[in-house]
Amino acid sequence: MMDAKIYGFGLVVEDIPRSLEFYRHVGLDIPAEADKEPHVQVTLPGGIHLIWDSADTIRSFQPDWREPTGGHRVAIAFACPDPAGVDAAYARLTGLGHQGLKEPWDAVWQQRYAIVLDPDGNHVELFAPLG
Repeated sequence: MMDAKIYGFGLVVEDIPRSLEFYRHVGLDIPAEADKEPHVQVTLPGGIHLIWDSADTIRSFQPDWREPTGGHRVAIAFACPDPAGVDAAYARLTGLGHQGLKEPWDAVWQQRYAIVLDPDGNHVELFAPLG
């Protein structure tokens, strides 16, 4: 048995500054100087890390890497303070030109939910308990 614990999860992106700017609008505190780096990581509340690597960085050690196709495999979910916060976050992100995949709705699992795509097509899910 492995004695491993989760450290974080990573995104491979085409344009690190563009991706970081999106996640700043979601609410992550990412220093501006990170925009110049080919590898970035931030510590999220709770100690897990979100990690970005440019596609060029990945290709530097895996030259045959190609962008996945056929739909998403990973979604990043962000808890909002309340249902109105889901609507506000969705409006803010889509207002900045990011693609909304699913407008806010009241899900059967008793959450207000919405889905926006980040600049690389990853699902960013926004949610809050309905009450």
